[in-house]
Amino acid sequence: MNKTFRESWSPMQRHLTPYLFLLPALIVLGITVFYPALQAFYLSFTRYDLITEPQWIGWKNFQRLSKDPVFWQTLRNTILYLVCVVPILAIAPLALAILVNQKLRGIRWFRVAYYTPVIISMVVAGIAWKWLYSDNGLLNQFLRATGFSGVPWLTDPNLALFSVMVVTIWKGLGYYMVIYLAGLQSIPAELYEAASIDGSDGIRKHWDITVPLMQPYLWLVAVISAISATKVFEEIFIMTQGGPLNSSKTIVFYVYEQAFTKLEISYACTIGLVMFLMILILSIVRLAVQRDTETLGETKL
Repeated sequence: MNKTFRESWSPMQRHLTPYLFLLPALIVLGITVFYPALQAFYLSFTRYDLITEPQWIGWKNFQRLSKDPVFWQTLRNTILYLVCVVPILAIAPLALAILVNQKLRGIRWFRVAYYTPVIISMVVAGIAWKWLYSDNGLLNQFLRATGFSGVPWLTDPNLALFSVMVVTIWKGLGYYMVIYLAGLQSIPAELYEAASIDGSDGIRKHWDITVPLMQPYLWLVAVISAISATKVFEEIFIMTQGGPLNSSKTIVFYVYEQAFTKLEISYACTIGLVMFLMILILSIVRLAVQRDTETLGETKL
């Protein structure tokens, strides 16, 4: 009966049916994502502080942004965060996944142990690491016990941002390890056996087989970790509040500070728009590089 009912539909009805199923999700996205994004785009050309009505001022917010030294400092901090964190989170979890992919007794406990930081709330993790980094924290107590002086991990402008990076890396290792582990378990064991017969063994077999076959996962982890590093906020908010001297302040934290601390809503939207354009350009470049890599791989095959 259902089949007869479907056959009675006109070609136009059959063509529009999938879009009707997609329409509810599109409406939700329009209300929660697209409309706020367009509104933020409009507010970036106005002066708005949540009290008075938005007043159109044209490009003045962008002119202010170009002369804002704090913005350029936060931009440098964000780029430094990406450069330092993303390569580690793209490579170290793969090595960790190779280790826990071994068929050893009790290996599941190691997987659980490495994944535990992922399920810990960032608020709890930030507070714990802030205590570890404090002047009387565990790290400085250990350094003093071994004859060294304490290190101002979160109060030195040259160390604060790198100290926060450690927390981001520690928190993300287990998550990306699981992604790599899923990819490793899909690689047939026969490939490694054939490679060992050809003389490729030990670390070399992973370079010859694992890395080429894991390229899609490497790209996935690189993209996810880059997005996460660009949006880093909780660690900085809990541990440093962007200090000292704005040394650990990133663009996202600067947007929050302008919008909710100083009520500079329109200026915060301007910063967010510039950040969106940067991420868009980086995404296009990444897709172009990935397409060239895939084309090169197909040519070699």
